[in-house]
Amino acid sequence: MSDARLTASPLRRQLLDRLRQPASATQLAAELGLGRQRVNYHLRLLEQAGMVELVEERRRRGCVERVMQVTSTTSDRHAAERLIIAASDIVRDVGRMQEAAGRTNSRLLTFTVETEVSFAEPDDLRRFSEALASAIGQLASQFNTSAAGGRPYRLVTGAYPAPHDRRNQP
Repeated sequence: MSDARLTASPLRRQLLDRLRQPASATQLAAELGLGRQRVNYHLRLLEQAGMVELVEERRRRGCVERVMQVTSTTSDRHAAERLIIAASDIVRDVGRMQEAAGRTNSRLLTFTVETEVSFAEPDDLRRFSEALASAIGQLASQFNTSAAGGRPYRLVTGAYPAPHDRRNQP
């Protein structure tokens, strides 16, 4: 199973996010309100793909409890996979809505914000993304009218290294 298909599962993405800190299947099952066997199944798939790793085994009530954590390379890979999934969701959803709007001769209200920004250090990207998330959260709470029956919009923000400019290459 490809990493993209593996991380397409909302539960597996939730497990990967949570496993930035070590936890056992029993702990995760209790936190998520799921059966331990179901969580173990998904953890085994993630472990086989090299996305989580065993960090500790401990005896507990006559059993061996396995404590897992995201592998060091998975965070970057998981973020990239999530960006790919979000982009494909956008293409699918907007494409369908655009077709439906065309059939009824109505407008599909969307907006796009696109820019490039350069970072001197990897930590600059982290600080920028935290500041951007905070600003978006404040702005969204200021304009959110979902309680009053407003139409919800999905806002996706992602960043990836800009491709090299091929126009200047021989």
